[in-house]
Amino acid sequence: MERTLIKLGVPPLPDGSPAGDGVLGWLHSVARQHVEVALAHPARLIANALGPPPPDVISRAHERGMLVAALAGKAEHARGHVAGGVDIVVAQGYEAGGHTGEIASMVLVPEIVDAVGPQVPVLAAGGIGCGRQIAAALALGAVGVWMGSAWLTTQEYALTSAMPAMREALLAATSSDTVRSRIYSGKPARLLKNRWTQSWSEPGAPEPLPMPLQNLLVSDAHQRLMRSGMPDVVPMPVGQVVGRMNEVRPVADLISALLREADEALDRLHDLR
Repeated sequence: MERTLIKLGVPPLPDGSPAGDGVLGWLHSVARQHVEVALAHPARLIANALGPPPPDVISRAHERGMLVAALAGKAEHARGHVAGGVDIVVAQGYEAGGHTGEIASMVLVPEIVDAVGPQVPVLAAGGIGCGRQIAAALALGAVGVWMGSAWLTTQEYALTSAMPAMREALLAATSSDTVRSRIYSGKPARLLKNRWTQSWSEPGAPEPLPMPLQNLLVSDAHQRLMRSGMPDVVPMPVGQVVGRMNEVRPVADLISALLREADEALDRLHDLR
């Protein structure tokens, strides 16, 4: 790991900088503490990824009037979620950023709608960044969409992030500039494709470790990469929709554009009847 960081020209963390913070949420004991924090607040929704929510979390959330959502990459996952008491299923396609499965949204969404749509609302996720894609998701049977990557280049997110190199990398990327890899956490996740991701495919590079060991391995490196100021090494999860994320704009402007484009697409489809 150290040899790779040196080869990439990544500087060490400044003296006194905390190390290892990135691993906390991946450990079961700490994740449980995060759940306790969420349950102690008046949240309306708890969403779970990478498997079904634990039964006791679902039960305790329902006792507090909270809804529980869970992401699914296969119809069988969705059926298991609903059988366990999940209220909302998010059908997340292959195009999505972060941890994602192997089935593309165009195929996955109607499969999950057919499997569980009569029982619970299904939201579509993965590759959604404009109103036409929202209309497509509705046409596939989803009742709405779940978006993640598109918010990374909003003005509000930019104001809270002190990492201009990350924004530069996101704004410059095309839809071809992502890769699905296990190097981020040990499970397949879609990231920006760059010199860091490429270093893991070079001759002699080790195989990624299983979760959570891989994240323990790369946690300090991720902090160094993020703080390096080098756009071509940031270890950033993002979906293929990054190709549409080519400007920083307020959340309100993005939402207005999404709604306007969706209305226009739906009207156009109606005119085809």
